[in-house]
Amino acid sequence: MNVTVKELLDAGLHIGHQLKRFNPKSRKYVYDNHSGISIIDLGKTHTLLSDAVKFIEDLIVAGKNILFVGTKKQAQEFIREAAISCNSPYCASRWLGGTLTNFATIKKSIEKYKRYLSMEEDGSLEKLPNKEESSIRREMNRMNRNFEGIVNLTQLPAALFIVDINHQAIAVAEANRLGIPIVALVDTNSNPDLVDYPIPGNDDSTKSLELIINVIMEAVQSGQERKEEEKSSLSSLKPLINESINEGQLPVTTSSYDEDSGVPEHFSSDND
Repeated sequence: MNVTVKELLDAGLHIGHQLKRFNPKSRKYVYDNHSGISIIDLGKTHTLLSDAVKFIEDLIVAGKNILFVGTKKQAQEFIREAAISCNSPYCASRWLGGTLTNFATIKKSIEKYKRYLSMEEDGSLEKLPNKEESSIRREMNRMNRNFEGIVNLTQLPAALFIVDINHQAIAVAEANRLGIPIVALVDTNSNPDLVDYPIPGNDDSTKSLELIINVIMEAVQSGQERKEEEKSSLSSLKPLINESINEGQLPVTTSSYDEDSGVPEHFSSDND
């Protein structure tokens, strides 16, 4: 991770919420209070961000995926762009209740949406009666809002990255219920104990959101690169392993056996 504490400071991650919105559980990450505003300890933020980055890299290297979640207005575009850049699933428009806990039903709805998309692509949708076509298109618009970013999600994600756990309370509850690890940007008005890898910081400023989301995106990309390097290393080792085995093998010959003695005919005895 190449981000420094100064960069976190410049992005405004140290600025928490007003004391009237303060969550006591976040006290351990607060450095001081100034003019009624909580000031976050960026030293702790930097350390916890490093832990989150390592977790995500190792997760991706293991062949697993992470779901980006951020539906608040300030975060939507950053989440969408970052997830697309690292080829990860995301929820930027709306978190559909049951996305995790009722995933089997969600998958069926996604398959239906894919059929509609296929009909639109091959032109068969336009051949339907106008009333039916209009009805399907209205449903497709609703489905696009619900399923944007998770159309290709075939199984539950291995982890979630969330911006503002208060705003995404349903997603947090579903992930906790299923035991799915959560990495999250957590402000002083939230309970950091609800997530596995909290990143204390301002979750309202566009600068802080952009910085943290980009760091998470780079962690995913780094994990993908490491995974490809490991694949390449294994591929290059296979011919060498096969060659060494072949060279070390003893020549195998067949021998005829004397049925009476059970000893190969070409063997000799000192007594002969």
